[in-house]
Formats: sequence, C-alpha cells, structure tokens
Amino acid sequence: MEIILNKKPKNPRLIEGFPGFGFVSTITTEFLIEHLNAKQIGRIESNHIMPMVAMHNSKLVDPLGIFYDPAHNLVIFHAITNVAGLEWELAEKLNALAKELKVKEVISIEGVASNSEDPRAFFYSNISKSTELLKKIKIEPLKEGIIMGVTGALLLKSKLPMSAIFVETHSQLPDSRAAAKVIEVLDKYLNLKVDYKPLLEKAEQFESKLKTLMQQKNKAEEEKDKKELSYFG
Repeated sequence: MEIILNKKPKNPRLIEGFPGFGFVSTITTEFLIEHLNAKQIGRIESNHIMPMVAMHNSKLVDPLGIFYDPAHNLVIFHAITNVAGLEWELAEKLNALAKELKVKEVISIEGVASNSEDPRAFFYSNISKSTELLKKIKIEPLKEGIIMGVTGALLLKSKLPMSAIFVETHSQLPDSRAAAKVIEVLDKYLNLKVDYKPLLEKAEQFESKLKTLMQQKNKAEEEKDKKELSYFG
C-alpha cells in the first residue's frame, strides 16, 4: 500500500470517511469535494483492493482519492471501495499522511445504525477546544457505542488530534438525509458556508424514486400471481 501525493498542503485539517452504514461518509466527502471545488492531489494505491474505477463526468475516480480545498486548507480523503481486511493498514497510512502534512485535526465521518427517521449527530474529540465548539453548536458527545473499521483503528492506535462525527442512519441504502446532517454539522464547525439543502432534496427524490420502484415491483408481482392463478385455474 502506497500514498502518492502531487501536492503537500501545510497544517490542513483532514476529513476521512469510508463506505459504511448508509454510505454516509462517501456521500458526505463526495458532496464536499463537489461544492468546495476541491482538486485531487493524490491517492492511495494497493494491490489488495478490488481493481475498480468509477466514472464521473467522463473522468476516472480513484477508489481511494485524496483531494484538497485551499480556501479552507482542507484535505478530503474520499473512498468508494470496500476496504474490509485493510483497516489497520489504511489507518497506518492515514496516520503517516497526517504526520507528513502536519495535520492540525483529523475529522472522521461515520454512520451509525438507528431506526430514527430524523437523524441525530453525535461527536467524539480528544481536543478540548473542538469539544467546546461542538457542544456550542448543540452536538452531543457519543456516550455509548461501538466504532469499527478504519476510524476504530485510528482511535485505538493514533496519537493525532482527532474528532469524529457520528450520524444516525436507518438503512443500508444510500442515506442522503443523514449525510446532509453531517454537512450541516461540518458547516457550522468549520465555517464552510456550504448549503446542505441540495442533499435533502436528493434524499426526497431518492425516496420518491424508491417508493415508485417498490410500487412497480409489487404491481408486477400481483400481475404475475394473477397469471399463475389463471394458468392453473
């Protein structure tokens, strides 16, 4: 596994997120990259990840990309591939990247399973100033829970200044509503001036589309049952 950087920002914040519950982290980092006009400055390569690449606006998207927004001195690590089994190694690489760039804070994004229709956000931080600020914007600290994956490995092994934003998500489907909650928190926390409402609109469009698909599926099954009854009758 190798970090490849074309540019080395000084003392940035680093936001990282990996596909998980509701794909909240992936949706969040994708939204930030697009709306902050962040440019790719590197990637992590490994022969142990699935050989896949995505296409977006006729451009290739690396499975593990590193982006930079100079206006906010923000590095965004964007992952679109399953990294199961590579969590410890990726945590080591992110730790090395953070040390190389002298990152002032690592911010992890995680979705947590919940049945709530109105997602709530929680946080963890080992930085007293960040703790005070997150409480000031009405985000509660996470008191109970299990943190797995790369974020869990980072929290266990890393000595970096680190915060994590957790948001409730109720499904394994892409949850733009939960991602919008994360964007809202990050906007207040980092003063990004990013509008999260487009994600809410996308969530409503997705839910409407899903509802239509389910109705069509149910109708098709009913028609199939009618034909079978007619055939046997």
